[in-house]
Amino acid sequence: MQSQSPYLALVEIARRAKAQAAGLPGRQEVKPYWTGIGFSLLGHRFVASMDEVVELLEVPQYTFIPGVQSWVRGVANVRGRLLPLFDLAAFFGGHLSGPRQRRRVLVIEHDKTYAGLIVDELHGMQHLALEYAKDAPGDLLEPFAPMVNGQFVLQQGRWLVFDMQALIGDFQFTDAAAH
Repeated sequence: MQSQSPYLALVEIARRAKAQAAGLPGRQEVKPYWTGIGFSLLGHRFVASMDEVVELLEVPQYTFIPGVQSWVRGVANVRGRLLPLFDLAAFFGGHLSGPRQRRRVLVIEHDKTYAGLIVDELHGMQHLALEYAKDAPGDLLEPFAPMVNGQFVLQQGRWLVFDMQALIGDFQFTDAAAH
């Protein structure tokens, strides 16, 4: 029996490993995606940028505030910080629908604005291929139109891109005092 040098033994092991190794996966086209938080409101599916939503909550206990618009639900203590809660459906002239236990709060924070937006239902993170991105639809009801800056049209329906910055910049939203 002939003894192999360590080098030749390693070469033989490498040859056998290479012969039994599975091939590399085929090259796949990588599609760019946009990621956002999906939610339902007034029968529409929306998606908001991950950069605009800082937290998701179940609707917390809150205290009513007198002398405010009807769509201002109140203020909640969330980990020692006061969070104003807004009924987004009521802001747009509608009513929250569906079971109360499915409602969620999207917490937004930008500059001096810290607010919780109550929506009908949360759909979690949505990874939407940019190839399906389109301009904002022309068939939106007027209250929504200024808050939507695009859409993703898929076979299962469309996701309207909700612009939280447009909401924060809306005079009616920032003027929460009752008139």
